[in-house]
Amino acid sequence: MLTSNNMSSIFVLDQDQALRFYTEVLGLEVADDIDFGTMRWLTVRVPGTDHSVLLERPGPPAHDEATAEQIRDLVTKGAGGGWLAFTTDDAQAAYERMVAAGVEITQELMQQPYGTDFAIRDPFGNAIRIGQLSS
Repeated sequence: MLTSNNMSSIFVLDQDQALRFYTEVLGLEVADDIDFGTMRWLTVRVPGTDHSVLLERPGPPAHDEATAEQIRDLVTKGAGGGWLAFTTDDAQAAYERMVAAGVEITQELMQQPYGTDFAIRDPFGNAIRIGQLSS
């Protein structure tokens, strides 16, 4: 029986740029940064949690160059298939931080049946939702 989901993965085109965005803008922390030679295993997580997100660059060893190029094209169009959702204690403050940081906002802060949330894109086109859930 499954007991938890400890890792997710999204495609990014530049791992150094992704690292800056996910740590400096979103406030995540590095969980792993390992050079395997053919690939860099770079994961981040919300501080104090054990669920990591692999910031995966399309390419070897998982993809040949033609496939990697197709994935890069899809990611750039916002159609890479991955998205992330985070919760916060203060959606208004999080929204204002994202606006001040120049992050692309794809949905303004709004009230939802489950709380308040908004949507952004990372520098590569991946969709991210940030929300404050109702008590």
